[in-house]
Amino acid sequence: MTTAFMDDAIFPLHVSLGSPGGPDWPAEIVELASGREERNTSWSAPLRTYDARFGVRTPAELYEVLSLYHVALGRLRGFRFRDWTDYRSGAPNQQPTATDQALGIGDGATTVFQLVKRYGFAGEYFDRRITRPYGTLLIAVDGAPMVSGWSLDVTTGTVTFDDPPADEAVLTWGGQFHVPVRFDCKLDQISLRSAAIGDIPSIFLKELRE
Repeated sequence: MTTAFMDDAIFPLHVSLGSPGGPDWPAEIVELASGREERNTSWSAPLRTYDARFGVRTPAELYEVLSLYHVALGRLRGFRFRDWTDYRSGAPNQQPTATDQALGIGDGATTVFQLVKRYGFAGEYFDRRITRPYGTLLIAVDGAPMVSGWSLDVTTGTVTFDDPPADEAVLTWGGQFHVPVRFDCKLDQISLRSAAIGDIPSIFLKELRE
């Protein structure tokens, strides 16, 4: 049986660089007779969508996307996508450091911790679960880099320590991550000629909830 997610498959980087998109928080908005609004969302986290159409500039780039589409069996299988606006533990224009994000607090017993990126503004916070890290992961305990004694699962974003961190030890991390996505469209109206003139239909990608 074909796996539903291809962890070794990365959407072409030069195409993703020109592909607009980002997080969407759906909201139910009811306008009252008074003009006031009632707003609600049933989601605890956003989903990201992208349109790769604008990143395709040549027939060769379109063929790369079509090749991935075939291997992914259309909308069936997931793969990795780099969101150039948000792919590092800190700001995208800053190199990651081992103290960028909180990983957890040691209790002398727990060994497994989930990578999470926190967004803050005006005293409010949102924590995003990171499930597809890649490249070099940086770990620090009480601010001191820890280069060994732990392992990373790149398919879940969990860090497992060989020995439980000491009680009240402050664990932090830094690194880079992909967004797990799938195709959210059919590519049955694509031609190489249309790619050459920049007139191809949208190539939608949708984040996978994990």
